[in-house]
Amino acid sequence: MAIGLNNLKPAAGSTHKKKRVGRGPGSGLGKTAGRGNKGQKSRSGYSGKVGFEGGQMPLQRRLPKRGFTNIFRTEYTVVNLDRIAGLEVKEIGLDDYKKLGLASSKKALIKVLGSGELTAAITIHAHKFSKSAIEKIEKAGGKAVVAGAPVTA
Repeated sequence: MAIGLNNLKPAAGSTHKKKRVGRGPGSGLGKTAGRGNKGQKSRSGYSGKVGFEGGQMPLQRRLPKRGFTNIFRTEYTVVNLDRIAGLEVKEIGLDDYKKLGLASSKKALIKVLGSGELTAAITIHAHKFSKSAIEKIEKAGGKAVVAGAPVTA
């Protein structure tokens, strides 16, 4: 039999019949429709507030506050050498990280880390480098150029 849109069916056992609550005692969900007896929760329109504990002091207020967020922190997009080694390029400029899918935006600050090995000589431009990354880049015959720093020939 040919498979077509006209004879597609879900896999056996993957679909369930909808529960029809409040349809008599024979269904097993008659009378109170599985809501128990009386009280706010048995009424239609009830929706419990998230984190409400019946008037008890809620957990998020019982626990102490910890730490702080440093608003002056600079976030770097981390790029490891193994990701750069997979690309067959001679030079990676600051604009190329977005094009190559290594950064989410053109304005991202880039830090290159030394995870992985580099075989080809590549000139890499970035805002920061780890010590191990610089060693591996120079060992492979490439150059690590820090953005904004004067280029020494």
